[in-house]
Amino acid sequence: MKNVQGRLSVERAVATRPFSASASPAREAAAIGAGRGDISVERGTRARVARLILEHGPVTAAALGERLGLTPAAVRRHLDALLADGMIEPRTARPRGQRGRGRPAKMFAITDAGRSAFVHAYDDLAGSALRFLAERLGGDAVSEFARAQVSGLVGRLETLMREVPAEQRVRVLAEALSTEGYAASATATGKGGEQLCQHHCPVAHVAAAFPQLCEAETEAFARLLGTPVQRLATIANGDGVCTTHVSSPALAARHGRTDPPVAPAPAAHISSTTTSKESGR
Repeated sequence: MKNVQGRLSVERAVATRPFSASASPAREAAAIGAGRGDISVERGTRARVARLILEHGPVTAAALGERLGLTPAAVRRHLDALLADGMIEPRTARPRGQRGRGRPAKMFAITDAGRSAFVHAYDDLAGSALRFLAERLGGDAVSEFARAQVSGLVGRLETLMREVPAEQRVRVLAEALSTEGYAASATATGKGGEQLCQHHCPVAHVAAAFPQLCEAETEAFARLLGTPVQRLATIANGDGVCTTHVSSPALAARHGRTDPPVAPAPAAHISSTTTSKESGR
């Protein structure tokens, strides 16, 4: 399924330039005259080329032709277009042993821009799956799925958090989130609490449509930290940083919370967050 979605994403990425800008006028005319169906096939083949480079690169044009059953001219046409779009880059193969005369083999590798096209495809797939789930089983099923997704983080950290002093839990959580790709940090506030900031969100595009993902994450933070938390801003809602206010450990102690409990996120906050996100769809 990942490969299929990656192919579709690359097709969209090259849709505005289905043929190389450096192609000859004769080739452009032939491509346009071939009709809309042939153009669609061209984009699909180009997506397969990009996917193979992602999965097996750096790779030579000859190897791509063998895997896809394409002629050298056809492979070159697709490579030229992907190069022009910045989705791949050429590299020179390192010689192994004694090489004969001639130019070193040129290999092609995926670029960051090309890799991003596949990453966004997974966002599309996740969004489609959640929409299907919501349509068939309702919003509660999406919430249950979201909680299941964050349960892995809770399971990995819950025991550790019980051993960490309450005043250090936010920092430990920030470090754990950073290893998950969220670029998180923890800072003290002037009112005795702390702010947990996530400067990146790998699922922001999906969370914009399904706030249950943010809600489940907030619940998980409350459970791990053992103190009330409040989500103040989210990247999914258009803010620059996901910001969560964490109440001071003293407040948790007054409520008898000495260990990370199983606690729901503040209902009023979830309601306001959901409303703001849904209104922005």
